[in-house]
Amino acid sequence: MLKDNLSPFKSLMADGAFTELRSQVNRKRRVSMIKGEIVTNMREDITGVGCRVYKDGLYGFASSPSLDNESIKRVLKKASENAAFMSSRIKKDRPAIADARVGGYATDYVRNDTEQKYYIEVLRELDDYISKNCTGLINRSLVAYEDSMEKMLVVSQGTDGHTIVPRSYIYIFMTVEGRDGNPLEVFTPVGGFGIFPENFSDLKEVYSETDRLYKLAMDKIDGVYSKAGLNTVILSGELAGMLAHEAVGHTVEADLVLAGSVAAKNLNKQVASPLVSMTDFAHTAFGKDAPLPVYLDDEGILAEDEVLIKDGILTGYMNSRETAGHFGMAPKGNARGFMFDDEPLIRMRNTAVLPGESSLDDMISSVDDGYYLISSNNGQADSTGEFMFGVTTGYEIKNGKLGRALLDTTISGIAFEMLKTVDMVGNEVSWSSSGFCGKKQLMPVGLGGPALRCKVMMGGR
Repeated sequence: MLKDNLSPFKSLMADGAFTELRSQVNRKRRVSMIKGEIVTNMREDITGVGCRVYKDGLYGFASSPSLDNESIKRVLKKASENAAFMSSRIKKDRPAIADARVGGYATDYVRNDTEQKYYIEVLRELDDYISKNCTGLINRSLVAYEDSMEKMLVVSQGTDGHTIVPRSYIYIFMTVEGRDGNPLEVFTPVGGFGIFPENFSDLKEVYSETDRLYKLAMDKIDGVYSKAGLNTVILSGELAGMLAHEAVGHTVEADLVLAGSVAAKNLNKQVASPLVSMTDFAHTAFGKDAPLPVYLDDEGILAEDEVLIKDGILTGYMNSRETAGHFGMAPKGNARGFMFDDEPLIRMRNTAVLPGESSLDDMISSVDDGYYLISSNNGQADSTGEFMFGVTTGYEIKNGKLGRALLDTTISGIAFEMLKTVDMVGNEVSWSSSGFCGKKQLMPVGLGGPALRCKVMMGGR
């Protein structure tokens, strides 16, 4: 765990500027297995210190991979010099950054390191289960993965703190041969917040997910193509979460709003069905810990929830301290950097559509001819909210009942238009937190939502 060797340097922070001094260690552990054979076995720790100084509307940044006192002092001095140099040559008419509550935050989570052999032993046990219980596969692969971001932060104005966000997963991949001889793959991640032994001391849940995935793989062998065009669909909570993150969330990040995203002209306007509400949760959601809780961001802001859409109305943006000053909003703790040498950017934390009142069974029974779309292997959207997601598992809905499995397909549309077609919202939220958001830097994020009934464009054969 990191020690606080930054506080003594607070007295050296330049007057008339806002300074962030952050030490950080990113840890990663990974073991991969294909048909019982280990193909990857790695562990990585990346440590360093970074400093950013805001002066007269401009930033100076510097970093070092060393955490000794001389390196910290040198980084602080260089970042201050860079900011002063920029402000002396470029005049920016920008408001002062938003003030923050002064104080401290210290995590009570203690991360214990895990021997590499533990990951291998767990994967061998799971691989043995699959080889015995999941016959007919032409390939199987497993990945044990754990990462964590630990940070020590000292700021000239705001909240200092020590935070750590560990997460761990097992990724299960299964491949079967389709009727046409082509391979068909399905996969699922299992896990969440915490280190590997905390999540996988008992594999009961993993076995249950393995059985579910195997059924999806077997059903897919006799799968059919979806009908191309506009269809009535039920999006699973996983896909609703991806939509919330990719197609809506990025458009309401204030730096992208300033760059001209579709949200720039839609604040306080109807952008979705009145049944749709969406929040970027900080650390607690629906009375439980959020998947990847954030208590303090890298600008010294104690994290709070940010309501993005309320009853279909776009109500807010996610901000840094700088953009909050520009828009006259309050920063809620969205500015984070992935590595020690990354500047904090506006990032989502745990973004979700809020649940409604409909059960999944009622939603399925309400559809005469449509599709239930379950999982995706990728997705992307642009600043207009136009999106395209790949769908890897799903089923037909015929006369209110699930029918044949679907082969891989795509869905596309414009988020704010598609969300206006939502006419039923499920009463249970599903979360996903196993991936990364990419926005110049990687960042672990949580995303989720309930099932949504809506209309969306689908690809065909």
